[in-house]
Amino acid sequence: MKALVSFFNRVMQRYLPDPFLFVIILTFVVYILGMLLTDSGPYQMVQHWGTGFWSLLTFSMQMVLVLVTGHVLASSKPFKKGLGSLAGLSKTPGHAIISVTLVSLIATWINWGFGLVIGALFAKELARKVQNVDYRLLIASAYSGFLIWHGGFSGSIPLTIATPGHFSEKLIGVIPTSETIFAPFNLIIVIALVVVLPILNRLMMPSKEETVVIDPKLLKNDDAAEPVIEEKLTPAERLENSKILSLLTGILGLIFLFWYFATNGFKLNLDIVNFLFLFLGILFHGTPRQFLDAVVNAVKGASGIIIQFPFYAGIMGMMVSSGLAAVISNGFLSIANDFTFYLFTFWSAGLVNIFVPSGGGQWAVQAPIMLDAAKAIGASVPKTAMAVAWGDAWTNMIQPFWVLPALAIAGLKAKDIMGFCVMVLVVSGVVISLGFLFL
Repeated sequence: MKALVSFFNRVMQRYLPDPFLFVIILTFVVYILGMLLTDSGPYQMVQHWGTGFWSLLTFSMQMVLVLVTGHVLASSKPFKKGLGSLAGLSKTPGHAIISVTLVSLIATWINWGFGLVIGALFAKELARKVQNVDYRLLIASAYSGFLIWHGGFSGSIPLTIATPGHFSEKLIGVIPTSETIFAPFNLIIVIALVVVLPILNRLMMPSKEETVVIDPKLLKNDDAAEPVIEEKLTPAERLENSKILSLLTGILGLIFLFWYFATNGFKLNLDIVNFLFLFLGILFHGTPRQFLDAVVNAVKGASGIIIQFPFYAGIMGMMVSSGLAAVISNGFLSIANDFTFYLFTFWSAGLVNIFVPSGGGQWAVQAPIMLDAAKAIGASVPKTAMAVAWGDAWTNMIQPFWVLPALAIAGLKAKDIMGFCVMVLVVSGVVISLGFLFL
């Protein structure tokens, strides 16, 4: 295991480019494939690319806020104390790797945005507390928990088909989450990964010679500094340092959250997670000035999301409008039979996800193809939908799109953790594939 991980780490360090260069290369790959495998010409592919370029602006802003609000919350005193106490329970590097994996898995199953941020923040706290733990593996372990997001409460595909009025309702009707998220086959896959991933990550711990340890002092540089309050303050400065103003603002947000949960139950989505993080951050930092200082520190890591997500939207535009995603899906279905249908659906979704790293966007592309095929051979529609969902989640392990917030929080590059993530991809792929073959 250590030899394999060492090999993958060397390969990734040498050949994996910066995520921005990765998306540029991916853009040209899809552009060429679109011309070769579809009827679209060079000029049409450019049109597809440019038309889709700004289609993820809302989502991009949500992801920036996931990073910023999570970072701000983590730099507050109460949150640092809580994470520090939890991290203090881990006494050895092995315990640290297992605990961060489990925390990330549980948090991600509840809500993917919550898990993505909490896992990375907890990993940083463990790096401060536990000596001789590999910092790269800590962050990779935190990100590995993201693997189960589409089998959890916030899975976009099962939630979409459970919502009246969804675009495939005339074909399949409304499918409750009892047949998708809470179906026995899905729960067994989730439980298997919750057991396997902590063990796998623990086994990937490098030798002492190859362990990369980070100085705990370096991880404290992103905290907001305590403001020096002078005796004579202007009226504006008094407002900036007013604890009452922060308290009232925070209470206003908490009242809305109380109403939301009382009305909708414990239903988390990306906007509610951001709202919760934002107003807890305002409360926990005590004054507007301390909160704003923390925001300034947090925004520094958001550049990757801001500049790269429009390029991924352009790739999605080419994949969808040219019909390239449909070509890939149909290619897998052409070699599938009754026994392998769910397996090939899972694999095809994993491949499409590399180019269309959005669960909702991918379902819009693949649903008409996969659902028609499922109906034709008498396959289970809920299981077909979950095969697409798990494929979408699976190859996120080697897709830099989703790891950007975690990398920004950690201060690492994609190539630092991708060697570990390749191993997670391989092992989890075997587990999920067996699940769709035999469950």
